[in-house]
Amino acid sequence: MFIQVIEGKVKDADLLRRQNDRWLAELRPGAKGYLGSTGGVTPDGRSIFLARFESEDAARANSERPEQGAWWNETAKAYDGEPTFHDCREADTMFGGGSNDAGFVQVIQGKAKDQAAMRKRTPDMEGQLRENRPDILGMLVAWHGDGGFTQAVYFKSEEAARSNEKATEQDQLRAEFMSMFDGPPTFYDLTDPQLD
Repeated sequence: MFIQVIEGKVKDADLLRRQNDRWLAELRPGAKGYLGSTGGVTPDGRSIFLARFESEDAARANSERPEQGAWWNETAKAYDGEPTFHDCREADTMFGGGSNDAGFVQVIQGKAKDQAAMRKRTPDMEGQLRENRPDILGMLVAWHGDGGFTQAVYFKSEEAARSNEKATEQDQLRAEFMSMFDGPPTFYDLTDPQLD
């Protein structure tokens, strides 16, 4: 799986939502190898989207379609400045990956102290997480290629996520996970996620 992460400050969230809806209705049918997307705009006006493709070649072929270029030219107007793109050739999933049933998605961006060690340990954590965090519906990690990553965690609701987060604040598993980060992570709370 190949994931393209697009993030940036938004000046017109309504335009961004309309453009996303338009892409799904008009451009998605012709996007070969497209697997789905997760994204939205945070309450403080930051946007983040993860577009999943079967391969980097499929993503490139989609980007090269004339209708995709025209769509992006209009979509770019929703951003305040140039958005940032991360082309992620490596990805990991937990709990089966993303979930369209999520009412809340928290996206975490950070950098691993040791990417290989973090990737090796993460699957072992899944069983413990299933037990401790029944509110988690799925997880997806897109690796930027430099140790950086974007992780989307799909929850039933924000209320369930906050309640369980508070209950596991002192959890050893959480402490271990956070200790793998090289510096503090950035959180994007998508209270109205756009899921496909």
